Amino acid sequence: MYANSWEPYTVLPATHIDFKETENPTGAAEVPRKRGSPLRWEYVAIVLVVLLIAGTRFRLRDFPLERDEGEYAYAGQLILQGIPPYELAYNMKLPGTYAAYAAVMAVFGQTAGGIHSGIMIVNAASIFLVFLITKRLFDPTAAVAAGAIFGLFTIRPILVGLAGHATHFVTLAALASIYLLLKACGTNRYALYFCSGICAGLALVMKQQGVFFGMFAGLYLCWSEWPGTINRVSYLKKISWFSVGAIFPFALTCLVLFRAGVFQKFWFWTVSYARAYGSEMTLTQGLHHFANRMELQKEHLAVIWALIVFGMTAFLWRREIKRHALFVIGLLAFSFLAISVGLYYRGHYFIMAYPVLAMLTGVGLSSAQALLAKLRWGVASAAVPAMILVLAYGNALYAESQIYFFDSPHQACRHTYGANPFPEALGVGKYIREHSAPDARVAVLGSEPEIYFYAHRLSATGYIYTYPLVEAQPYGRVMQAEMIKEIESVKPEIIVYVMMNNSWIVDPQADPRILDWTEAYVKEHYTLEGIADGGNHDVYRWGPDAIQYRPRRPEYILVYRRRT
Repeated sequence: MYANSWEPYTVLPATHIDFKETENPTGAAEVPRKRGSPLRWEYVAIVLVVLLIAGTRFRLRDFPLERDEGEYAYAGQLILQGIPPYELAYNMKLPGTYAAYAAVMAVFGQTAGGIHSGIMIVNAASIFLVFLITKRLFDPTAAVAAGAIFGLFTIRPILVGLAGHATHFVTLAALASIYLLLKACGTNRYALYFCSGICAGLALVMKQQGVFFGMFAGLYLCWSEWPGTINRVSYLKKISWFSVGAIFPFALTCLVLFRAGVFQKFWFWTVSYARAYGSEMTLTQGLHHFANRMELQKEHLAVIWALIVFGMTAFLWRREIKRHALFVIGLLAFSFLAISVGLYYRGHYFIMAYPVLAMLTGVGLSSAQALLAKLRWGVASAAVPAMILVLAYGNALYAESQIYFFDSPHQACRHTYGANPFPEALGVGKYIREHSAPDARVAVLGSEPEIYFYAHRLSATGYIYTYPLVEAQPYGRVMQAEMIKEIESVKPEIIVYVMMNNSWIVDPQADPRILDWTEAYVKEHYTLEGIADGGNHDVYRWGPDAIQYRPRRPEYILVYRRRT
C-alpha cells in the first residue's frame, strides 16, 4: 500500500480463484494505482536500499578471502585453465558455485576485489527479487521493508555475509525460481515453468541444501494449480515442464564431469563423504548449536524479530493475506530444512532462511500500519511503524558501523574472523607467486585453499582442506594415505604448513598419522624459507630472517622450500 494513502484493499472472495478470470493469478492483494505517477515510490526506495548495501560491499571489496571463498576461487581458477572440478581440488560441495566463481572472475578478474564485486551484484539481484516476490504477494510497503531487511541481514558480520559463500548463489537461484513460478501460476506459459525448474535445479548444483527450495517450488506448483478450472492435461504439462527443468542442471553437471573423467571422485565426495560428514553431529549437539546461533541472531535486532513474530500472527486476523499463509509457512519450513542439513547451523547458512524472514518482517510492518489505521490513528498509522523500523534499521547499522563504514578491508577481516589467517594467506600467496616458477607445485598442509588461489600455482594434492583427514569419520585413514601418496609422488617445490588449530580442528578420536608424517617429511626434505605471523600487526620474515624469528603468537604460517 502507499505510504500516504490508506485505501482499503480489494478483497477477493475466500473461495477458489478462477485464474482465467483474474489478472492477478497469485491472489496478491492489489493496491489501486494512481494515475499520472510515472515512478512508483517503492521502486525508488528499493533502489536506495540496494545502493546502500552495494556501497558497503564495494567499499570492502578487497576483504581477504576466507576458506570457503578460497576453495571456490581456486576451483574456479582451475576451470578457467581447463581443469575440471575434483581433479586437483576435492570437496563435498556440488560444483555450481565453482562455475559461478569462474564466471565472476572471467568478468571482474582473479582478485578478491573482483570476486566481491561479483558477489555484490548477486546480492543486489537477491534483494530485488525478495522485493518483487513480496510485492506480488502482499503490498509495496511490505516489499520495501522485506528487501531492506534482507539486505541488512546479508552483510551482518555474525552471518559472515560479506564473504561470497555458496549460500548467496543458492538464495539467488531459489528466489528466481519462486518468482518465475508465481508469474507462471494460473497461465499456460510453459516456458516460465521450465525456467522456474531450471533455477530450482541451479539452486541444487550451487550447494546440496538448494534441493529443499526445488522441493518447495514443486509442491507449491502442485497445490496452487490443483484442482482449479484447468484441465488435467495442462496440469500435468506444467508439472512435467517444471520437473524437466529442475532435473536438467544436475543431469548436465553429471554428464560434463563424466566426460571430464572425474565422475567417480565427484560422486564419492558429494554423496558418500557428504553423507558421512552430515551424520557426525548428534541431535543434541545440533539443537545446542541452533539455540546459540539464534541467540546471536537477535543481537541489535530485537525490534525486527518482534516484527517477524507479529507478521506471522497477522495471517490469523488479516483476511486479505490469509490466502498466502500456506506459501509463507511452506517456504519457512523448507528454508529451515535447508539451514539444518548436518545440524551445524553455521552463520552463513541463515542467508538461505532470511528471504522468508524478511518477507515476514514486511508483513509485520504492513499489518501494524493496517491495525493502527483501523484504530483511527490517521497519518500516524503509517508513520509510526515505519519510523520504528527505520530507527531499528539505523541502530543495526550503527552497531556494526566500525566494520561497515570505517575499517579497512584488512581490519574488517580481523574484526570478523579474529585470528584466522586470511590476511596472512594473501601475503604468503603473493610471495610464492613472485618467488617460484609458474609450473611450480605447492602443498598447503592445513585448510587454507585461498593460498593456492593467490599464488596462482597448482596444488600437489587434491586435499585442499585437511579437515576431512582428522575428523572421526570412516574415510579418514584412506584420505590420509591418499594425500601422503599424492604429495610424495609430486614432490612439491613449496610446502605451506599452517600452524593453527582453526585450520585443522583435530578430533581426539582421529588417526594422528598425518600430523606425524608432516613433521617428519618436512624435516627430511625441506628448508624453512618464510614465516607469517598475523595479529593486530602482521609480520612476515623471509630467508635467513625467518630462521631467527620467534613468533609472537602460538599460531602462524610456515613456508618451506624443497632442498635440491
